Amino acid sequence: MEKAKNIEQDFVIDRLTNSILNTISGDSFQTDVFRLSKTDLKHITRKKGWNFNWKLEFDDIKKEVYKLTISNNSDIIQGLLSITMEQDHVFMNLLESAPFNIGKHKLYEGVAGNLVAYACKISFQKGFEGYVAFTAKSRLIEHYEKTLGAIHFKNQRMIIETIPARILVEKYFKT
Repeated sequence: MEKAKNIEQDFVIDRLTNSILNTISGDSFQTDVFRLSKTDLKHITRKKGWNFNWKLEFDDIKKEVYKLTISNNSDIIQGLLSITMEQDHVFMNLLESAPFNIGKHKLYEGVAGNLVAYACKISFQKGFEGYVAFTAKSRLIEHYEKTLGAIHFKNQRMIIETIPARILVEKYFKT
């Protein structure tokens, strides 16, 4: 049996917002997170600018894949998150902002932070006290320490513990 490869995360936390912010107007939009559906997959392809094969994530029964959308506009996916429930934490397999939310001319800020906060929220719901782990690209370890309060554990493994996880959840989710 082939061992699954850990993907080194390279999402950038551009800004921690209460929702997502339109970079042109400065308007703030509330978001919703839903499970990704099979019909969503036709919009998430490399041809449409996505960097990863989200069908592989979706088809893996060990993984849960979520989409971030603007409230009342669930047709346009702002970003995606793949997680796995481990014994005592949530593991973020993959996180990607929509192609139009990446780079200098992105449409919305706050997408990646919103999705990380959602992973933390699930961790609390599952009784894992907010613990979330992921594998980071080496050049982004310090970035994740500063922006997310993550701890550099070993090699490229990063961990978000209870206090920073609670801060992220309270920032994005008012419930």
